[in-house]
Amino acid sequence: MKSVIAIDGPAGAGKSTIARILADRLGLLYLDTGAMYRAAAFQAKRKKINLNSGKDLNRMCKNLDLELKTNHDGVKVFLGNEDITSLIRSPEMDMLASRISAVQEVRDAMTALQRKIGASGGIVAEGRDMGTVVFPDAEHKLFITASLEIRAERRYRERLGRGETLSREDVKMELRKRDEQDRTRPLAPLRPADDAMIIDTTSLGVEQVIEEIVIKIGNG
Repeated sequence: MKSVIAIDGPAGAGKSTIARILADRLGLLYLDTGAMYRAAAFQAKRKKINLNSGKDLNRMCKNLDLELKTNHDGVKVFLGNEDITSLIRSPEMDMLASRISAVQEVRDAMTALQRKIGASGGIVAEGRDMGTVVFPDAEHKLFITASLEIRAERRYRERLGRGETLSREDVKMELRKRDEQDRTRPLAPLRPADDAMIIDTTSLGVEQVIEEIVIKIGNG
């Protein structure tokens, strides 16, 4: 069985970029679980699913016609034949994804799907509970983090690049709220696995981080 590399961390730490490049470097599948929850959140809003009904959310998740396609630009997310990649990259979907990910029935359905995808190994799985819940036996576990100020600046520039009009302070406040929501939820809270390698990217470039991980994995 090929390796499973589990990468967790807060928003804006660079884990998605790192996971995608690492997967490409090692010839592994990149599993963007954050995009999966965003897609579920998008569908829940579109279908007007009662967010207080775990049963309704679970049924929706089990019937989600979801596909992730990786290309040189990153991950494209499809519901059926519809490309929803740009539609799920918004502050609203960010918070809604965090909200429904705290629902047991949603977590159960999505975790089962993620484990099914990773059953044969050969993946880099990125999210917020990959090393603690979804793949607790992963050969390699990483927790990517950075200071709030740096994460906010990265997310601010990313969103400016998408043509959004906003302030740095707004982005910082949103990230602080998301962090609190993720870390304090009773179900699968954001935290490093006990045996995770913690990497602070505050003062590191992407390539520096990739090289550090490749060396660590090679020595592991």
